[in-house]
Amino acid sequence: MHRALAGAAGGAQRAPAGEGRGTRVPIADSECTRFLQAALPLLGLRWAGFRKVRRLVCKRLGRRLSELGVSDLDAYRRHLEACPGEWETLRGFCLVPVSRFYRDRGVFEHLEHDVLPALAESAVARGRAELSCWSACCASGEEPYTLSILWHLRLRGRFPVLRLRLVATDIDAHLLERARSGCYSSGSLKELPPEFLADGFTARGEHFYVREDFRAIEFLRQDIRSSVPADEFDLILCRNAVLTYFAPELQLEVMERVGKKLRANGALVIGIHETLPGSLHGFVPWHGAPAIHRRLGDPVS
Repeated sequence: MHRALAGAAGGAQRAPAGEGRGTRVPIADSECTRFLQAALPLLGLRWAGFRKVRRLVCKRLGRRLSELGVSDLDAYRRHLEACPGEWETLRGFCLVPVSRFYRDRGVFEHLEHDVLPALAESAVARGRAELSCWSACCASGEEPYTLSILWHLRLRGRFPVLRLRLVATDIDAHLLERARSGCYSSGSLKELPPEFLADGFTARGEHFYVREDFRAIEFLRQDIRSSVPADEFDLILCRNAVLTYFAPELQLEVMERVGKKLRANGALVIGIHETLPGSLHGFVPWHGAPAIHRRLGDPVS
């Protein structure tokens, strides 16, 4: 699934309150592009990740200019210089969460048929009663719920002694509130296997609610730039956020911190169009599985 400070990835997008309403100052695409190319690095973000979503960010900027009563981006630059606190507001406009259930089908198929069984067998062999997973930058919760439904419907019967523990984190309190509600529209469910939709949700009017059996997920508000959960995990999903939107230096810093939360021989899942930083050591591709890496026994440097 999946977003964090600048996005997670897939179908439903959420903008700041009032998105799509109110007046806005028109900003030419070329002008906004130049502004973002200059401003994003100062926020620890990279322009390349924003090419496809820049128009959404620019619309938000236009509404902000209207709220402030300034006429153009030159005036907004002066406002940023005069009011440093405005940078956090600007950062908020760069939150572009995109998420849907069962995003990137091939990834979840490999998790079901190869990765999760291998992790579960290892946990059982070590006498453990719990398999722990972390969905980082979880947006509105589609990714961790997909994992929960997959485990309970397809794998739990093979590993009855194991409990699945799921932790999901995001910086956005509004998205986490939506995730905890477990309520979704049909648009975010289109890629789910029929069994998952039929057995994993209860339909009420135009909305679908995740059934209680699959909702034992710990949703935590954390900024992945500075905070990670306290425990270690067998599986970490960090997709379509850090390695898409963050600047290279921040990518490495965050992924080193994330990697240290993974047990030896655990699995790290990233976006199918993402690559790990070249300076991040201690990971090898999981054989035959796209975008999935195994942590070696040696410490991550």
